[in-house]
Amino acid sequence: MTKKTAPMTKADYELLSEFRYQLRRFMRFSEEAVQSEGLTPLQYQLLLQLKGFPGREWATIGELAERLQARHHGVVALVTRCENTGLVQRVTGSADRRQVEVHLTKKGNQCIARLAGLHRTELRSLSDVFSVENIGAFNDGSVP
Repeated sequence: MTKKTAPMTKADYELLSEFRYQLRRFMRFSEEAVQSEGLTPLQYQLLLQLKGFPGREWATIGELAERLQARHHGVVALVTRCENTGLVQRVTGSADRRQVEVHLTKKGNQCIARLAGLHRTELRSLSDVFSVENIGAFNDGSVP
């Protein structure tokens, strides 16, 4: 049995439009904040993925490629650029010497702390738009 969906209402379009507008505002804020630190948005994403990697303080190139949704060779180049600016360092794996771990340096940790704090403040200012209640109000039009 297939589900029929009702057409979107004007309110649905308005909510989706507002969500995309606020999302773009946040992304523009992020781009400007990151650039003021002398980084690219992708470099910020790399630092954030390293700092926020589940369960440990480092990640492999392959894991970073997955988290960034990027190609392996592109992440290798990104890590090299970040390494050249002193934000990250490559470390030979302790469990498997063939594995390369990417770690944040002290400079990288300080940079991500500043930027993440700014992002958290900005995201909190958008909490009404990104609230579960607001998103839940989006009518999927499901008809049994």
